[in-house]
Amino acid sequence: MINELDRLIAAETQTIVVRADGSTTADFDVSGSIVLAGSFNPLHYGHRRLLEAAEAISGRQGIFEMSIENVDKPDLPRAEIERRIVQFSGIADVALTRARLFSDKAALLPGAWFVVGIDTAVRLIDDRYYKDGDARADMQRLFAAGVRFLVAGRADVEGVFQGLESLDIPPELAEMFVPIPESVFREDVSSTSLREQRPR
Repeated sequence: MINELDRLIAAETQTIVVRADGSTTADFDVSGSIVLAGSFNPLHYGHRRLLEAAEAISGRQGIFEMSIENVDKPDLPRAEIERRIVQFSGIADVALTRARLFSDKAALLPGAWFVVGIDTAVRLIDDRYYKDGDARADMQRLFAAGVRFLVAGRADVEGVFQGLESLDIPPELAEMFVPIPESVFREDVSSTSLREQRPR
């Protein structure tokens, strides 16, 4: 792992894959994959169940993705990257990237589809989250490239389940978003709540 991870940290490469057996490679093909991106701090059963649900619906092989870059935070330090990688040992492959945005992830992982939660889906179609203020144009480019998003719902602060049907998706992008029904997946758990439960 050391050589490939060193190259990623030094920005000599933009993506590597750490296999479930701990081996690493920069030579991989995710064109038939469904990707669950996240910070995985920590990885929990909700993440694993969500990827399993997405695999069942899409018929694609699942893989996790974690960016070592963040839009408004410093890059993850090496020790923290290694700590998070260990969580995937014996469970699944994880792609490590320097891709902060989904447009970047799609470029680095050509042919992949993505599975996201409803909160992320909201941001994908919200102009406020784009430098040029035009979410629709960016989404149309991804749609034309074959990218699809499977969307899992979750309960809101009042405990009401909110799924894809609650979003105002532009008609021309409707085929880009695929719902994961509540009957197939619902896990009201978050990494944030799990971190708050850790002993201090």
